[in-house]
Amino acid sequence: MTSSRFFKIALVLGLLSAIGPFAIDMYLPALPEIGASLGAGIGPVQMSLTAFFISLGVGQLLYGPVSDMVGRKPPLYFGLGLFALASIGCALATDIQTLIALRFVQGLGAAAGMAIPRAVVRDLHTGNDAARLMSLLMLVFSVSPILAPLAGSGVIAFAGWRGVFWAVTLAAVAGLAMMGLMLKETRPAEERVESSLGSALRAYRVLLRDTHYLGLVFIGAFAMAGFFTYLANSSFVMIDHYGLSPTLYSLAFGINAAAFFGAAQLNGALCERFGIVRVVKASVSACGLVMLAMFAYYLAGGDRLAVLIVLYFIASGFMGFVIPTTSVLALEKHGAIAGTASALLGTLQMLTGAVVMAVVGLFTDGRPLPMVTGMAAGALIAVVLTWFTLGGRQPAAYAAR
Repeated sequence: MTSSRFFKIALVLGLLSAIGPFAIDMYLPALPEIGASLGAGIGPVQMSLTAFFISLGVGQLLYGPVSDMVGRKPPLYFGLGLFALASIGCALATDIQTLIALRFVQGLGAAAGMAIPRAVVRDLHTGNDAARLMSLLMLVFSVSPILAPLAGSGVIAFAGWRGVFWAVTLAAVAGLAMMGLMLKETRPAEERVESSLGSALRAYRVLLRDTHYLGLVFIGAFAMAGFFTYLANSSFVMIDHYGLSPTLYSLAFGINAAAFFGAAQLNGALCERFGIVRVVKASVSACGLVMLAMFAYYLAGGDRLAVLIVLYFIASGFMGFVIPTTSVLALEKHGAIAGTASALLGTLQMLTGAVVMAVVGLFTDGRPLPMVTGMAAGALIAVVLTWFTLGGRQPAAYAAR
């Protein structure tokens, strides 16, 4: 595949993958205003975010097998259409309960853009080429956490929090148009012959018995769970506790996101030189140490915003080496059921993040320590899983990885 074609595929897949996260990140600066507008406390407002995560995870279980059976593009069209309709409903919601319900439906639509692009990557490449394409996809994907909060702040200032949902509706429509014009089907009809509901159930059974696959999935899941905890709590901590404006909060959020996606672009070269497994093990361990240091600082009574931003910037960089590479390794042996394997990966990671968010939400008080505790716990669990999953002798398939 030529470099221009390589980048074109990454551009389309990255933007499709980013639509769901865009609906999260653009939404973050609006959380305090939504609570005030709808008369809801921190817990119910955070539930609108948790509901989106849950459906974003569960929905992938459906889209993955369907994409194996009917091809990658039809379920993408359906998902983006559902997302657009639910976004319009969110813009018109008059109470927090309706908003939570519609955010759940919105997440079901966005799930297509999360599960299927990973399967397309596996359709086209494996090994280091897949890691390079996945990392390039992440570079395009990075437009969401870097620019979305800033865009959200601008939209909120101009049109209020409801304007955020009109904006993501337009993004979904643009995604539909781009997919129709630029993305070719990567799951040809002859490869769908053996795919059915029965084969999907058998595939899930195979995957759930594959401890190596599950170990890799949950390394990524707990690494991401810390980030999800940050997503759910950072606007309250930085805006209400530290007194940042929504715009300054968006800048702080974007700095950490830039570290994640900037580091991800080094994956191809690092994996070529040291192997994917070594990159994962070193990066997870380093991230765990940084998060442990952040937890110790706040537990000892520290309360400087600069410490939070700097240490999480470093940790985010290490996570940029972990997330794309663990996904590539998890799908490596499951090319024939790549859609299903990608779906289960996404579901387990999103549900893990939602559970961690919900648990941390029980202790949330607007101060940094509960948030930092959840973030550090996710990173340290990922360290333990890494050494159980990748610490010993590797299968022959990974010898050169």
